[in-house]
Amino acid sequence: MTADDSYGRLEDDNYPAYTMGRAAEMLGTTQGFLRAIGEARLITPLRSAGGHRRYSRYQLRIAARARELVDKGTPIDAACRIVILEDQLEEAQRINAEYRRAANAAADSSRPGPG
Repeated sequence: MTADDSYGRLEDDNYPAYTMGRAAEMLGTTQGFLRAIGEARLITPLRSAGGHRRYSRYQLRIAARARELVDKGTPIDAACRIVILEDQLEEAQRINAEYRRAANAAADSSRPGPG
C-alpha cells in the first residue's frame, strides 16, 4: 500500500477507522450505547483482524443522531427506527432529484433549437 492509498482512506466516509473506545469518546457516549445500537441493527461495525469493532465516519454520524434522540428521551429502539427512516427518506429524495435532473435533461435535448 502506498502513501496515496492511505491518504485516500482518510477521505473515505465508509472506511472503518475508529475503534469502539475512540468512537464512544468522540460521541460523548459509552461503549454500551454503541453495542446497543448495533444490537438494534442501526449500524453494523466492521471487525478488525483481531475481532474488535471498527466504525466509519458515516456510522458515527448515524450514531450521533441516535444519541441526540435518546438524550431527548426517545427509547433507543424508537430512536434507531427514526434514524433508519430518516436515512431512507434522504436516499429516496436523492434518487428522486437524480430522476428529475435526467428527465429535465431529456426534455431539454428533445426540444427544437432556435432557428
